[in-house]
Amino acid sequence: MDKRNKIYEGKAKILYTTDNPDLLIQYFKDDATAFNAKKKGEIQQKGIMNNKISSKIFEFLQSQGIPTHYEKRLNDREMLIKKVEIVPVEVIIRNRAAGSLCRLMGVPEGTELAEPILEYSFKKDELGDPLIGEYHIYALRLANHEEVEQIKDYAFRINALMSQFFAKLGLELIDFKIEFGRCKGKIILADEISPDTCRLWEIGTGTKMDKDRFRHDMGNIEEAYQEVLMRVSK
Repeated sequence: MDKRNKIYEGKAKILYTTDNPDLLIQYFKDDATAFNAKKKGEIQQKGIMNNKISSKIFEFLQSQGIPTHYEKRLNDREMLIKKVEIVPVEVIIRNRAAGSLCRLMGVPEGTELAEPILEYSFKKDELGDPLIGEYHIYALRLANHEEVEQIKDYAFRINALMSQFFAKLGLELIDFKIEFGRCKGKIILADEISPDTCRLWEIGTGTKMDKDRFRHDMGNIEEAYQEVLMRVSK
C-alpha cells in the first residue's frame, strides 16, 4: 500500500492518501496536548504505543460487531483505515466523575454515577469543543436523527464492551471520548481509542494510567502508557 499525499494533520495524527481512494494511512505522532491545546508537549513513543493499543481495541470491538474504520496495523506508527467523513461531534461516555464533569457539576473526582452519562461536544478547536445537546446537532445539521440514534446505540454498546475488556486487565474505564464517521452511507467508529482518549484507573490502587498524568504533571507518563499496552497485548 503506497503512502501518497498528506491531507490532514491534527494534534495527534496525520492522514495520508493511498493508491486506493477508499483507504487512508493514519500516522500516530508523539505530540501531546491538553486543555484544548493550551498545554503542549511530547510523550516519548506515544504514537507507537497508541497505534498498537488502538489496533488491539478496534480488533476487539470489530469481533463484537462494532463497525470501525480500522483495516490493519501497517507498522509501529501507521494503521490502514477506511476513508470516512467525520461527524463533527465528539461523543463522551462517563462512568465515574472526573475532569470537566467535576468542574461543571461540583462533584468530587471518582464519584460513582448512578448510570453512565453521554455527552456531546462540537468538534471545533477554536471554540474549545463546547458541550452541545442533540437539538444543536439537528439544528446545525451536524447529523440527522437516524445517525444520532445509531451513534448513541454504538456509544453505549462500546462502553459496555470496553468496560468489561479493561476490567479483565485490572483497569477501570472511568470515561472516554470517541468519534464517528460516515462510510458508504453508514455510521462507523473512527479516530483512535487509547490512553489519550480514555481515563483508565488501576483497580485496587486507583493509579491513573492515561493522559491525566501529562495534564497534571504527575510523571511516569510513558511508563503508564507502556503498562496499558502490555496489558492490552496479552
